[in-house]
Amino acid sequence: MINPCEIMEGDVTFSLGNLKKKEVHYDFSKILIYLDAKGKILFGKKFRLHEEDRETLFKLSIYFIQDKEKCEALGIDPQKGILLNGPVGCGKSSLMKLLKFIVPHHRPYEVMSTRNIAFAFNHLGFKTIEDYGNSGYFCFDDLGIEPEGRYNANDCNVMGEILLSRYELFLRHKTKTHVTTNLNSDELEDCYGARVRSRMRHLFNLIAFAPDSRDKRK
Repeated sequence: MINPCEIMEGDVTFSLGNLKKKEVHYDFSKILIYLDAKGKILFGKKFRLHEEDRETLFKLSIYFIQDKEKCEALGIDPQKGILLNGPVGCGKSSLMKLLKFIVPHHRPYEVMSTRNIAFAFNHLGFKTIEDYGNSGYFCFDDLGIEPEGRYNANDCNVMGEILLSRYELFLRHKTKTHVTTNLNSDELEDCYGARVRSRMRHLFNLIAFAPDSRDKRK
């Protein structure tokens, strides 16, 4: 039987908790140890978790392990996706690339740059919206910084259309969508309009870094 509490990285086994009577009991301190090690594998030896981000890491961890009791206590809906908000360089993209590894038994999502999606639309047209809007599991990275799409002289708010499609996908199949963004809710409404902003409330749990979080890339 595969133990979801144990993850192999090379020849090292990391324990994230205990399995008792087929029920997983995760240990946050052990999750942090694994995330630190996996982060160094993915992003290099200089990667490290920061104590100032502990609250954000805790919220993300209980969401991904689907700890319903703790999620309810913190107002997180396990059925929705994550909208991870924070200043430039605070670590949003890295964490969303990293956190999915603590639940290898769950279907993984692909982290996609919104800029690259907009550029793909310019070459491929509306097939791009179909590809990202109608199926699949995605985290759209840096929402709001992408340029307006243009295909055959037709302008299109590419990510706005994709989010509307993802909303319909969520209603039909409960397929989750995740995003990272530097923008606040008013700025997102400026980018995508009130209709998209309203649907985003149904699509996402907002988890935010502190506004004064420092740029870890410096």
